[in-house]
Amino acid sequence: MISTEWEPPGRRGKAKAAVRKWLHQLNPRAKGSLHPSHFDGLDIDHRRVLGLRPVIDADIPDGDVVVATWWKTAPWVASLSPKKGAKAYFVQDYGAHEGQPMDEVAATWRLPLHKIVISKWLMSLIDEHNGDPHADYVPNAVDQVMFNAPPRGQQSRPTVGLQYNPVPQKGCDTMVKAIELAMREVPNLHTVGYGPGEPEHHTPLPPGAEYWQFAPNHKLREIYASCDAWLFGSRLEGFGLPILEAMACRTPVIATPAGAAPELVGEGGGILVKPDDPMDMAAAIVRMIAMSDPAWRTMSDLAHQTARRYTWEDATSLFEKSLRRAIARNLDGQLSSVEKH
Repeated sequence: MISTEWEPPGRRGKAKAAVRKWLHQLNPRAKGSLHPSHFDGLDIDHRRVLGLRPVIDADIPDGDVVVATWWKTAPWVASLSPKKGAKAYFVQDYGAHEGQPMDEVAATWRLPLHKIVISKWLMSLIDEHNGDPHADYVPNAVDQVMFNAPPRGQQSRPTVGLQYNPVPQKGCDTMVKAIELAMREVPNLHTVGYGPGEPEHHTPLPPGAEYWQFAPNHKLREIYASCDAWLFGSRLEGFGLPILEAMACRTPVIATPAGAAPELVGEGGGILVKPDDPMDMAAAIVRMIAMSDPAWRTMSDLAHQTARRYTWEDATSLFEKSLRRAIARNLDGQLSSVEKH
């Protein structure tokens, strides 16, 4: 296995170069980035392409299959020579964030690449713009050792949780407004959350909220398990892994129908609400908090049972099968030419 990672420019200061040289002496495989990688400590040839340019044939060895993992890299993979292997496209997100035109992203879905898609919502979006009967559905999974919790009842103080991210597609504004509306009927409602940075002034957390910045995984488990309901308000989402992590910790989820929410929450471990509708989400919060303890425990158990069906073993097996399918399609000549667009 060869992993090639594109690294943007701007990380070549003298101090960083010196640190990289020192790291390389400690670990000859550590090339380029100071950021931790999932490949650290593994016996895998991991190469970084420095600079803002496409990956080309000279960057990677010949192989059985080559995988694009982002819409901007899909045309690069499509342009590689056949010697680099069957061409696959791991579609993990909507991609058209930060104002990127949808037609540019959709054009990459029409390239002759074998698509591997992580949610049915994304499958339907791809089908809407470019029907492809060959796309494979390979959902994400959760670390069930890290994210787990024993059976429990409702919290002594009603508590809701959220992942705080002010990026518009995450719908944080909807979730915060919903909590504020719910507090009118549940005055002692408590909020707990985590996120990558400090809450911003234009989308402040509710009064008295407990917030963890850059929470480690063991703390995430505690956060999820401390809630009666986990909120997911995304407008656009590839999957929505916090849904699965919360459910693995036996916390029901109140979610908008983005990413994998319909297939996960739809199995009974939570409540689906209208997108961009704080009042509907607030009503769901109040309804879940008002549940009898036996009814809440039933929903909690359903959430946990759903999460238990999404294992790393199943995900890796499905992904491997999809790669083998890409190779078979390539041998049949189905992935042999680059579509002009």
